Amino acid sequence: MSDRIRIVVADDHPLFRGGVVRTLIEHGGFDVVAEAGTAEAAVTEVGRHLPDVALLDVSMPGSGLVAAAEIGHRFPAVGLVMLTVSEADEDLLAALKAGARGYVLKGVGAEDLITVLTSVADGASYVSPTLAARVLAAMQTRNQRAPEDLAAEELSDREAEILRLVATGLSNKEVGRALDLQEKTIKHYMTNILQKLQVRNRVEAALKAREMGL
Repeated sequence: MSDRIRIVVADDHPLFRGGVVRTLIEHGGFDVVAEAGTAEAAVTEVGRHLPDVALLDVSMPGSGLVAAAEIGHRFPAVGLVMLTVSEADEDLLAALKAGARGYVLKGVGAEDLITVLTSVADGASYVSPTLAARVLAAMQTRNQRAPEDLAAEELSDREAEILRLVATGLSNKEVGRALDLQEKTIKHYMTNILQKLQVRNRVEAALKAREMGL
């Protein structure tokens, strides 16, 4: 049985993705079982191969955060690592909430990236040191806020837009038509929204939306 780490690499920039894949292959400790350029393709490839680790770009089409939430829900044994240029606290907090065990900035060196991926495959977690202190401070501040305020802040602009339309009584298909998105994409967003708001269904989400003033 191979001791090599099976990994899916998802990033919408082919040149960057190719560089990461080449680095992992040259290291010799990884099997790159699939590549993807969108969130939807990333979820599909993870479901097909069930790798040890999925390395996801935050800002790829469809949102790496949406992909992370879907993978975390459907395939919890897969170690999620976000590789991104974003140092925004909200992106990091959203990634951790989605189940990511690693959050790495794209300026990271090859050896450091390999160390992070190996650690996550072994069950550990990693956040870039430059972000760790800020995240702890942000989490402490958020924990002191009212629950409804926290829920509102956790929603992305797109999620808030979708929730507003759902609160008017539109179906997923109608929301998708209004926003020029596929129905299954709206379903993914709604799963994320229900989790963030800690509600059980669309009716409770609509009520929460009114409480939040959306």
